Amino acid sequence: MRRRIDRQWIGDARDMTSRLFAICFRATRPSSLAQFWSGLLGWESTEGPDTDVTLLPPDPAGIRIRFLPGQEHKTGQNRAHFDLTSTSPEDQQQTVARALALGGKHIDVGQLPEEGHVVLADPDGNEFCVIEAGNKFLADTGFIGALACDGAQEVGYFWSEALRWPLVWDQDQETAIQSPNGGTKITWGGPPVAPKTGTNRLYFELAPPAGSGWEAEVDRLISLGATHTGEGDGARALMLDPDGNEFSVQKRR
Repeated sequence: MRRRIDRQWIGDARDMTSRLFAICFRATRPSSLAQFWSGLLGWESTEGPDTDVTLLPPDPAGIRIRFLPGQEHKTGQNRAHFDLTSTSPEDQQQTVARALALGGKHIDVGQLPEEGHVVLADPDGNEFCVIEAGNKFLADTGFIGALACDGAQEVGYFWSEALRWPLVWDQDQETAIQSPNGGTKITWGGPPVAPKTGTNRLYFELAPPAGSGWEAEVDRLISLGATHTGEGDGARALMLDPDGNEFSVQKRR
């Protein structure tokens, strides 16, 4: 089933909804992991007050990457990973070599020898892929071509409505969304979705729209299918999307 989204409606409404403030990693050593990704991506970093580190995208419309302290034990593949793009076979090789020099490693997740992408893990064990040149789906997305997620079609619909990002792919129960400003796509691979075990290491942090209280945004997200866990702290409310993936909504900016 292919679902149509009114893009004009999305454009008119996105100022009234949360923006994706950051993609967050729970890390055993946030500073070290941030150093790896800063070196790999070429992004500047800034330290926060609680041993957290934020990478700032070179494009103001890009998405921050935050590294927060966490002790989650890895019990399987992450539910989300970055797909990095390449402009040529040589560029792909250089990205892989840079990742290995910074402390990454090759891993086997069942990829086939004839597949052109290279699967790696960062020093904290988080998977990511370096995609071969010429991938049309990731054309014009930037170096971080996609955040590829394990998830159902319904969760793709949820995030499209939650962020007011249009669906750019909706076939065979696979979905993808992208900001109206372009950039990194977020994709969900459809069934079968592996059972969730433990707390996700990667999660979204949302910032409510200007002039709107976080409570109203939490209520809107609940109406779309999210769950408010009742947990969080003075700065953030913790929620779950329809697939049970954690995300947070800022209480203060």
